[in-house]
Amino acid sequence: MSSQDVLNSATTLASYNVLLQVTFRVLTFLLNAFTLRYVSKELIGVVNVRLTLLYTTVVFLSREAFRRACLSVKTEHNWRQIINLLWLTVPLGLLWAFALSSVWLYLLEAPDPLTVPHYGPAVALFGLSAIQELLCEPLWVLAQAHMFVRLKVVAESLAMVARCLLTVLLMVSVPQLGLYVFCTAQLLYTGCLVLCYTAYFLHFLGSPAAKRMTFPFHCIGDLLPSVGNGEPVVNWKLARLTWSFFKQSFLKQILTEGERYVMTFLNVLNFGDQGVYDIVNNLGSMVARFVFLPIEESFYVFFAKVLERGQEIRQQRNDDVAMAAEVLECLLKLVMVIGLIITVFGYSYSNLALDIYGGSLLSSGTGPSLLRCYCGYVLLLAVNGVTECFTFAVMSREEVDRYNMMMLALSVSFLVLSYFLTWFLGSVGFILANCLNMGLRITHSLFYIYHYFLDSSWVPLRGLLPSPALLLALGLSAAITIFSESTLCCDGGWLLRLAHVAVGGACLLGVLITILLAETRLVHFILTRLLTCRSGKES
Repeated sequence: MSSQDVLNSATTLASYNVLLQVTFRVLTFLLNAFTLRYVSKELIGVVNVRLTLLYTTVVFLSREAFRRACLSVKTEHNWRQIINLLWLTVPLGLLWAFALSSVWLYLLEAPDPLTVPHYGPAVALFGLSAIQELLCEPLWVLAQAHMFVRLKVVAESLAMVARCLLTVLLMVSVPQLGLYVFCTAQLLYTGCLVLCYTAYFLHFLGSPAAKRMTFPFHCIGDLLPSVGNGEPVVNWKLARLTWSFFKQSFLKQILTEGERYVMTFLNVLNFGDQGVYDIVNNLGSMVARFVFLPIEESFYVFFAKVLERGQEIRQQRNDDVAMAAEVLECLLKLVMVIGLIITVFGYSYSNLALDIYGGSLLSSGTGPSLLRCYCGYVLLLAVNGVTECFTFAVMSREEVDRYNMMMLALSVSFLVLSYFLTWFLGSVGFILANCLNMGLRITHSLFYIYHYFLDSSWVPLRGLLPSPALLLALGLSAAITIFSESTLCCDGGWLLRLAHVAVGGACLLGVLITILLAETRLVHFILTRLLTCRSGKES
């Protein structure tokens, strides 16, 4: 597969992933708005923070390192050994689920059984759902490596819709089940994922399409672990790379879910406050999850396939380096522009958004301040996602190991900062601690990218500099919308609120027009990639 083909496939994959994440966040958004009216905020805190943290920790620690290692090999490799390696995620998941479930049951403070009953069985069922999802991990890696771009979006969309429908149905019909409602829906979600991936490969293997692309397996039995003739069970070089990524992923998980670990293990917030924080956090992270995360995941595959890991730039093919530099610069410009727009307009519309979404439960107290801080944090998330996806794709195993030491220091500092800032500032302290740590991670990635391209004529970090015209438009929009909020929102009636929204819409339109006129290279990149995706689907 040529570099251009890889870029086209990665862009198509990013588009589908954006669609998937949009669907997921919209469904979660509507489901949270619905549950706010049927269950207590304490139960929301237990489900969305405590139990979801157990599930994501088991899944992440069991599979993330395997995914990164197995998708980062550019040369031809033995898929039999890779499948054997990937099946190790299941016993690893069993160990993590047993260990962490024991911690959740016996070491952490349990919620009041009168307010949140059935906590013990819920812990076991969420751990079981994590193990169930790991059963399709070899199929997921195969699909990603061979650019089956539609499979992921279809499988996860069906699973999400099924989970949301079952949650609403059970909550309306048998609300007394409490945590069992969410446990049943979670098991249905992971079961649907396994079923969709299995059904797809049952249909695909042995088909004419598989034969045309010389797919490495011919029947579903080939995807089970087995021993080859006279060859090692696994690729030990890849296994060592997996171990390096495992140490990194362990630390990355602490950074990614750090505030939930602090809330869970240090009890700095009660379950009700945890529920409110999680809802505001999900609302603030919608764009980060359904735009920035798919871009990071998809273009990590692109950079890993186009550039040789651990090789200096002068040892790479000139055309590959040129394409990677251009894509990196445009991606940085894209996420920078989106992040600045979210920061500017999110500041003035946080209060109104929370009031519409959850009423006074969210718009009173620290909710608006928390969401405003998160809008600024989104800008850092945007930049970090792209810079780290490039650095992780080109780092050598030794550089990954050295970066693990820095991640360890960041993890410790983040936990300490989160603990103390939360005691003094409440839930806003979580966001500030995240901002400080994200800034340090960005700084490291920027230095790495700068030195990586230092001996070449490409300067992809120019993508971090928006045009002066765009900065002026954003500055004027910020001043106008802040004034509009102070005069029109949010103590008045709906007419004044609509006027405030109209002012923001006019300012946003002005910013978009400025982008079209001043950021022509970025616009050309987006249109070119969209046209490539469309022509690829039509063909």
